[in-house]
Amino acid sequence: MTTPLIELKNVTKIFGGKQDYTVALDDMSFSLDEGYAKIVTIAGESGSGKTTMGMLMLGFYTPTRGQVLYRGQPLEELTGKERFQFRREIQAVFQDPFAVYNPFYKVDNLLSIPIKNFKLADSKDEARELMEESLSRVGLRPEETLGRYPHQLSGGQRQRIAVARALLLKPKLLVTDEPVSMVDASLRSTILKSLRALNQDFGVPIFYITHDLTTAYHISDYIIILYRGSVMEAGNVDSIIRDPQHPYTRLLVSSIPWPDPKLEWGEAVGGGGVEEIIQKSQVAFADITGCKFAPRCPHVMDICHQAPPELFKIEQDHVATCYLYRDNDSLARENLNEVFADS
Repeated sequence: MTTPLIELKNVTKIFGGKQDYTVALDDMSFSLDEGYAKIVTIAGESGSGKTTMGMLMLGFYTPTRGQVLYRGQPLEELTGKERFQFRREIQAVFQDPFAVYNPFYKVDNLLSIPIKNFKLADSKDEARELMEESLSRVGLRPEETLGRYPHQLSGGQRQRIAVARALLLKPKLLVTDEPVSMVDASLRSTILKSLRALNQDFGVPIFYITHDLTTAYHISDYIIILYRGSVMEAGNVDSIIRDPQHPYTRLLVSSIPWPDPKLEWGEAVGGGGVEEIIQKSQVAFADITGCKFAPRCPHVMDICHQAPPELFKIEQDHVATCYLYRDNDSLARENLNEVFADS
């Protein structure tokens, strides 16, 4: 059995104290293998735990319970050399293309630092060649990019430089947190194409964090829908977006602004939907002992308040955590990765 590149093993992350706390991620088990040339999206509304999951994978957060493993070893037990390798192999692209830049340095500095720290080049000419190659891969012209200050470049250019920086290190896994949410719509496809090229051309698995199901649908192979730190639905992205089975996923999909030429400008798409169901709930989430979505669910049953539902199989590559499918076979939470088997 192959040891996963990165693995979350029964991980729970809690923020806050004994009286006032938030369970950001609840008993999550998930792993990615080296060379798994797929894009797995983690999606959900704000507060669902998707960014927390990414931060745990990157080693920026420490689990409250459970373990995050890199090549089978807990992150907190890595030696200096092993941690150095971890930092090179697990790279990230974050939401804000402005935050990673020092305005007093040219953009060359962002690319030259990893080349120097990880000893990727033996000379300045070789370093320059590496920078130009990585910029070209993300659709930027080196002669128009290098030598400039951050304020002289657009947000889309800055974000693509961040992707180019990750490319330099030839990572084994790329974690992207809302990488296109702060760039113009016209540039989103360019950045997404760069990520897909990295995934397919170099066999780099990508963990794509987003609240935007539209981009998730276009770029992903598989998707995990999170709600308050727990998996609601997971599996093949085409199946889940086109035919969602969990009531929460249906609400998310119904809120996607699909174009409708029959509507007049300013006319609402669909009925109250999400907001209407949110307003139904007056129950404190800390008091929930069953399904976390029960207070908002239009299909809630008595059993939903008694215990959390299991992962029930819809198809081989599709599961939903919902009692509507309690007659189906179930899948143990620690075996969630069976849904993402590369068939």
